[in-house]
Amino acid sequence: MPAVLNLVLTATSPAPAAPLPELAQTHQPARKEPPAVGAVAWQGLRSWAADWLLAWVVPLLLLALWSVCSHYEWIALQVLPSPLQVWTTLVDLTRSGELLDNLQISAVRVLYGFGIGASVGLALGVGLGLSRSFNAYVFPLFKAISQVPVIGWLPLLMLLVGIDEALKFLLIAKAALVPVAVNTCQGIQGVANAHVEVAKVFRFTRWQLLSKVVFPAATAQIWNGLRYGFTHAWLALVVVELLASSEGIGFMIVYGRQLFQLDIVLAAVVVVGVLGYLIDKLLGAAESHLLRWRKPGL
Repeated sequence: MPAVLNLVLTATSPAPAAPLPELAQTHQPARKEPPAVGAVAWQGLRSWAADWLLAWVVPLLLLALWSVCSHYEWIALQVLPSPLQVWTTLVDLTRSGELLDNLQISAVRVLYGFGIGASVGLALGVGLGLSRSFNAYVFPLFKAISQVPVIGWLPLLMLLVGIDEALKFLLIAKAALVPVAVNTCQGIQGVANAHVEVAKVFRFTRWQLLSKVVFPAATAQIWNGLRYGFTHAWLALVVVELLASSEGIGFMIVYGRQLFQLDIVLAAVVVVGVLGYLIDKLLGAAESHLLRWRKPGL
């Protein structure tokens, strides 16, 4: 009887549960290693190359359109010379030394004029940015004068100083002064109050406040003013030489127009454009080097 009872209990009792399988370990994604320095440099080079190639798309299309127009004479060659003719003229002007001589004269003018305008503009901008009283007295008059274009001052200055080099220096200086002064003033006024308050907590002197806080914080804006000032000086140089000069790169444009040799005009225009572009790129590279201490995104 006990044996039968044991048999019944064994048959009716539930089977022991099978052991649960071990839980699989949670999968964690592998930590990505930072890219190598060479890979970063290669990506930067590819990005720069792509941007550089894209920048040439529109100029090459315009050059192709120009070539087609001159080839089929859709526009008379006396009005629009072919690119090959302009290139030949540019090479001849370079070999003869005429182009380089005029460029040297223009370079001296723009450097002297920009030097005068930048010096006065920096001093004026610092005064406008640091002194509220000086700003209240001077800024309205400065704003009114700055609204008059460079060419508007030409007749008055011709009566005062004649048509010699002083006229060109003053007009170029005026063109450079305005952006330098405005950006310097805005850069100083844009310094964060928190920086000034921290300097006061450390009991900085007036000179320490300016040299260690205000001017370093305003460096980017001031440099932008110098950069745009030089660009404006270069543009003013061409305008001045177009109207009141017997030598220089601007005079070459007038000379070619008077002789109705538009290949000379276009060659000089190409030189002005290329040099202006290269100068702007050079100043941009200098700005990046000067402000390399800034963190990206700030």
